[in-house]
Amino acid sequence: MSWLQLTLEAGDHTVVQLEDALLEAGAVAVTLSDAVDEPVLEPAPGETPLWRRTLVTGLFDAGTDVETAKHLVCAALGCDELPEARIGALEERDWVRAWMDHFHPMRFGRRLWVVPSCREPPEPEAVNLLLDPGLAFGTGTHPTTALCLEWLDGIELAGRSVIDYGCGSGILAIAALKLGAASAHGVDIDPQALHATRENAAVNGVDKHLRVGLPETLPGQAADVVLANILAGPLLMLAPRLAAATRPGGHVVLAGLLERHADELEAAYGEWFEMQPRGLREGWVRLHGIRR
Repeated sequence: MSWLQLTLEAGDHTVVQLEDALLEAGAVAVTLSDAVDEPVLEPAPGETPLWRRTLVTGLFDAGTDVETAKHLVCAALGCDELPEARIGALEERDWVRAWMDHFHPMRFGRRLWVVPSCREPPEPEAVNLLLDPGLAFGTGTHPTTALCLEWLDGIELAGRSVIDYGCGSGILAIAALKLGAASAHGVDIDPQALHATRENAAVNGVDKHLRVGLPETLPGQAADVVLANILAGPLLMLAPRLAAATRPGGHVVLAGLLERHADELEAAYGEWFEMQPRGLREGWVRLHGIRR
């Protein structure tokens, strides 16, 4: 099955006006994209930033009459003539298969591999984490996740307790358990993430040692290792909570922040932690502190 795409650029009309007009004209979905090349890497808390030039695309059934759709959009906008529009077709794809074709086994550190659940581990005797992230973030392909996985592979985890704050696919909590941790607690505000974490834990045979829940389910007892691979803004606000969740002598590992935010985060967490040398990859930073 194919779909019809009608794309307009926000200008004389706002993004919201174009979105509403496309939906009124029968679009089954509307997406926003960058009209040039202006990445938005990290919004401030509570913000939903858009680009200076934004494309608004309506997705219509392939049988939709283009001229009728354009007329309806124009009428909804109250304009005499529709702004310049791009018409295109979108072919149906098996997105799961497309993901599988591009996600290959990856090694982190000396012994840890992240392997798509549809592939055979390259080193069966290594520590192999089988992963299907579903709709949740976390495959190891992003520099922030890679930095955390490499740190986990380089530390002694036997018998330790771990908190993965913002667990996404559960990749960090599961990796910690497979590397010897005694228990882990995955925390996220996204129900899809909690679902993905539970499923991935079961596939890897560590579900009996992994508790998953919303932030309010955090255990009262502080953990030996606290991991938080999220964004700089939330990390800053969470500093007191993550400090309280880390036992004296325990480790906090912070990722998901750009290099320009590292000094501010390091200063904030320095109130509770002895900060250690940073990890850096492709402009992203991993911070590590030891609880006083």
